[in-house]
Amino acid sequence: MNGQVEKATFAGGCFWCMVKPFDQWDGIHGVVSGYTGGHTENPTYEEVKKGTTGHYESVEITYDPSIIAYDKILEIYWRQIDPTDDGGQFHDRGDSYRTAIFYHDDQQREAAEQTRNALEASGKFSKPIVTKILPASTFYPAEDDHQDFYKKNKAYYKEDRAKSGRDEFIAEVWEQQK
Repeated sequence: MNGQVEKATFAGGCFWCMVKPFDQWDGIHGVVSGYTGGHTENPTYEEVKKGTTGHYESVEITYDPSIIAYDKILEIYWRQIDPTDDGGQFHDRGDSYRTAIFYHDDQQREAAEQTRNALEASGKFSKPIVTKILPASTFYPAEDDHQDFYKKNKAYYKEDRAKSGRDEFIAEVWEQQK
């Protein structure tokens, strides 16, 4: 390891469901659930859920680019979401559950745009890709009970994820073409 770490920030609906897919890869040092993209400083979960803060539920990933490339992290991200849904994700509805890639530098912005354009050109989706690509802004970590939720609350996480429809979507759209 060269000791260099970078950040990647994504909104993909409920942040509980966005931690595990990244957390299990070599080179990922941490995945923090939180809020970004809005106008309220230090928002709470309840405030964000009401939709008045402008924030997205999101994850901030700290990674070592010598072990896992940003392009690979983007690939993992796209395979967790429905990029055509601008009303939320799966059973989580509202502005705080929309999708977005928050870039930290021009290279991340360019990579995000390239992958979005390739996905649009692929014909995989019949509707337009609506996932926004936005500059990263202040990231506010969520309350402790939301961190590593899939590890701390295994049964509830599994039940909530099963109800969401996310896994069926992933299987239908991504895994069928392996």
